[in-house]
Amino acid sequence: MIAVRGDEPVVVVELKLSINMTVVLQAVDRLQISDTVYIGVPKGIGVLKKQRKQIVKLFRMLGLGLMVIDPAAALGSVDVLCDPGEYKPRQAKQRRHRLLGEFMHRVGDPNAGGSTMRRGIMTAYRQKALAIADYLQEHGETKAAVIAQSLAEPKTRAILYNNVYGWFDRLGKGVYALSPQGKAEFPKWLTHDQTAD
Repeated sequence: MIAVRGDEPVVVVELKLSINMTVVLQAVDRLQISDTVYIGVPKGIGVLKKQRKQIVKLFRMLGLGLMVIDPAAALGSVDVLCDPGEYKPRQAKQRRHRLLGEFMHRVGDPNAGGSTMRRGIMTAYRQKALAIADYLQEHGETKAAVIAQSLAEPKTRAILYNNVYGWFDRLGKGVYALSPQGKAEFPKWLTHDQTAD
């Protein structure tokens, strides 16, 4: 459906029964005709119930508008979820800072393509914990301060104390050793084969 009023820009509305890739691509093609392109879909379609936020975000990124039409309403009700226009993304500064921090603290690129959470992802934190475990494997029970100084890792005490992976045993005040779990799991992480179980 195309609408024109006087000298105003042409408005294109694609009325569809659902949202799928074909519909989106068709609407993107309509942007060659007009800068104001909407997709209109009936209220209650499944994909909008499940992924409304992501779909609206995608439409904004593509410069498309989205309308939800309720044909059951007396005069037919239309709810505009987003209008067409230029996409101006908001930077999530905290998320960006965390991502860059993680990237800067990693050593190399240890995650093979297709690495999964089931096997475990190599993070900067895990690399630090592995360095501590390696030190304890080689030197036996040691004070946290000595490990921190030897590895030049200021977060050594916190990593040992929090013991996120269960790899360390606290033997006394500030003294740690590799736990049985650490002895079992530590060698598995020495290989870069992320697909091995």
